[in-house]
Amino acid sequence: MSQQQLGRGPLRSRRPGPTPPAPDGERSDNSPPARFVGWLGGLGAAAAGYGVFQFLFSVLPDSIDGAAARYLISGVSGLGTFVAAWLAAGLLRARAAAAPAAAPVVGPAAMAPGAPGPLPRVFAAAYDTLVEQVSVVPDPERGRLTGWPHSLGEDTPSRPTPVGTAYGLHIMLDLGVPEGRLSTGDLVDTLWRLRLPEGGWSARSQGSEPRPEVTALVLGALARAGASAELLAAEVDRCANGFTRRLDRTGHESTHVVTTVLRGLLRAAPRSDILPVLREALADGAISDPRRDHLRAWGYRLQPPYGSPSPLHTAQAVVALDRAARALGEEGDARAARARAAREDGIRWLLSCPDAPHDTCPDLANLHEEVRRPRTDDPTRHEVLNVRHFTASWLARALLSPGALEIARAEGLQDELRVRLEGAMAAVWAGQTDGIWRWGPGESTEERRPMWMTYQGLSALRAHAVWMYQPGG
Repeated sequence: MSQQQLGRGPLRSRRPGPTPPAPDGERSDNSPPARFVGWLGGLGAAAAGYGVFQFLFSVLPDSIDGAAARYLISGVSGLGTFVAAWLAAGLLRARAAAAPAAAPVVGPAAMAPGAPGPLPRVFAAAYDTLVEQVSVVPDPERGRLTGWPHSLGEDTPSRPTPVGTAYGLHIMLDLGVPEGRLSTGDLVDTLWRLRLPEGGWSARSQGSEPRPEVTALVLGALARAGASAELLAAEVDRCANGFTRRLDRTGHESTHVVTTVLRGLLRAAPRSDILPVLREALADGAISDPRRDHLRAWGYRLQPPYGSPSPLHTAQAVVALDRAARALGEEGDARAARARAAREDGIRWLLSCPDAPHDTCPDLANLHEEVRRPRTDDPTRHEVLNVRHFTASWLARALLSPGALEIARAEGLQDELRVRLEGAMAAVWAGQTDGIWRWGPGESTEERRPMWMTYQGLSALRAHAVWMYQPGG
């Protein structure tokens, strides 16, 4: 999309933009070096020469024989300074004229009307990379598997995993498969083949026990791809029955787990009885933050100890509650009203970030957390799920939610939303190379290219482009 189609200017940057090139390929005379050269070649040389003359005439000792000698020495020195300055200015002018004009920076603001913007190229590059790196593995027990591992470019054999393949399917559905190099039907079949023997899905590090957050993620992707409602219903029931406080206390207390399950099941089974229960638990887990006018926000836990309010977890809760509001409604029910009040407070909390600039503020810092569950086969040992969070993408998606836009309009917070959204989107854009996002080295020595991060980055860019589009602009 061109910026003319989008109807808004480019994302703000703290660095000044380039000076526009002069017409007909001529160099502009308004740059600081050009102005200096012009001044030095004109009045500057004469001023320098006269200054040297005056200085020498005033400081030369009276022992020099006569005023004429002093005038002569000062005059010659001043003339020499003038000539040297004039020649230096001429040299600078000649070098400036001979140097090729700097190529203008190709960016949204510099594009001609009707020219395509960079977003289609990024989407096309991401699609090409995913098609090139898709794994096709024959499995003796499950048949032919087509998908992706957790991250692109893994050194271990690239066997498709439920998490990587589910996010890959989400990406393909977002981009729209333009041709037949990759079939979404193969991805759907693979996800069903990766289902555990007793039903459900788990991450690679979780072993053979199904986990609700992974199951809900896969079910959401399958539902978007048009999977059978009957098959989905059986798995939804299995997921809901296993996701109780008694059976999975750790998951029920985790903001990340509850929001993931809620989002996935809203796609797969929007009439499921578990959805109001999860919404109520999420709303009740909000905590007051005295540092931001006692607005409610979310930490990483929904039960004490809550931890500090977190922009990442608040954004996740806002997105999940906003989607639940569309599917379940928020009128005529006290519990729904509490959920709405908590969601609206979370939006205000995100808009009240006191730091600047908003493309590098602490609210955008990526996070890493662990979900530790006791193993059912040996409660003395724990299963550890490492979860990394692309905070800028979550913040952008929360601010682009219909509820956030409604609050901004109703309460006159459009400027606050625009500035914080532009900062989040600048951070999202900066993290990608040819449409693929990298999680930088942290506790490991190598960069990762996780599928979930690319999905979240592309999803944020797409949502932002749709929000900015103005027909006929």
